[in-house]
Amino acid sequence: MSNTYKEFKEQVLDTLSPSFCGAKWYNATIWLGSGMTTSCHHPPAHLVDSDKVTANPKLLHNTFEKKRDREMMQKGQRPPGCEYCWKIEDMGKDSISDRVYKSVIYGEEDLIHAVNLPADEDVDLKTLEIAFDRTCQFACSYCNPAFSTTWVKDLRNNGSYENLISDGRGHFTHKHDSAQRYKISETNPYVEAFFAWWETDLHRTLQELRITGGEPLMSGHTWKLIDWFKNNPGRSKTTLAINSNLGFGQEKLEQLLEACDGIELELYTSNESVGAHAEYIRDGLDWKQWCNNMEFLMQSGKLRGLHVMNTINALCLESLPEFLDKMLEWKSKYTRDFPNFTLNILRFPSFQSPLVLPDDIRSMHKERLENWLIEHKHSDLLHAHEIDHLKRLIDYLDVVKTPHSEAFDMPALHNDFKQFYEQYDLRRNKSFESTFPLLAGWYEEL
Repeated sequence: MSNTYKEFKEQVLDTLSPSFCGAKWYNATIWLGSGMTTSCHHPPAHLVDSDKVTANPKLLHNTFEKKRDREMMQKGQRPPGCEYCWKIEDMGKDSISDRVYKSVIYGEEDLIHAVNLPADEDVDLKTLEIAFDRTCQFACSYCNPAFSTTWVKDLRNNGSYENLISDGRGHFTHKHDSAQRYKISETNPYVEAFFAWWETDLHRTLQELRITGGEPLMSGHTWKLIDWFKNNPGRSKTTLAINSNLGFGQEKLEQLLEACDGIELELYTSNESVGAHAEYIRDGLDWKQWCNNMEFLMQSGKLRGLHVMNTINALCLESLPEFLDKMLEWKSKYTRDFPNFTLNILRFPSFQSPLVLPDDIRSMHKERLENWLIEHKHSDLLHAHEIDHLKRLIDYLDVVKTPHSEAFDMPALHNDFKQFYEQYDLRRNKSFESTFPLLAGWYEEL
């Protein structure tokens, strides 16, 4: 199965263009609270014109910036904002980047149609990830105030994180008020544009609509959209998917499943380590509650799919094999699709990248993952993409030496690693050294 992706890249994708990606035409992530859009979660987001989008809701996706990148891809050029995939592909070793995974889900006819379209033409989406606002009860270490109101409270109560020198985007220095341009009670032209586009075209063209956040189950717009599906049976063939941190009591999940009765629902959640590691990295998480909620959802039999997204950072690697064991335990109990998982290598903030770790520790983690894969790669419980993601991570730890940083400088990244977690501990009542004793000696010397 692994060769399927390689063959698709060589026989389909690269014949259209060596830099072609279907996501640039058919996929988008849109943050309606801020009016920001991007073609997937890798390229930097950019702002949609709030005046023009009222007249043309399709501008939520079909921006000047994306049309420029489409033209580059049609010519075989690499848009710089997509450098995550170029970095993966340039590793060699037949490395499969996300542009392959994000293109293979569309039909070959659709991809040929896209590459031949005039670059300035508006395109209707097929897959969409959308956030209505940033309301969230978690404040994960690799997140920031642009995506979490709990992060906003941290900065409001404790001030900016200080002495960070590699964080050119200022993730932790201000409350990112531009991420929520309109109060919850105010009319938001981006939300209005989405529902207008949804009523006219999107409910017909979308294969999957995925609601993210923040925590989407805390947004009234999420429940409004669920009601639309409930009240319009058969009108749309779009699969509804929801991201959730599962940081709730079981009552909230019962409410969700009841509201979605008769709707094909997929649920995505996030985690990448176990126990105290998970609770440290994903501040607000209760590991036992998360596991119990996973069990409840899988036992319910009411989900079309349950997906676990792993954000691979410097701190999760120590217990990542144990986390993968947990995935296999559940797969064995509930079938290989419940859950399935992806391993997504963290880009920003760069000082939390696994590549900031010293060579000996990084090599140790690489070998542990290699041994895990050797033991389990022939298991019928693992999907091809799960095996490929593991191979990609192993190669990444082995080959890639520089994190995704606007101005790469390892001493600066090490400075920020130490500065950030010292302040994180004080603000969150945590202890890096007691939680991660394997890293304690190196951490002390930074």
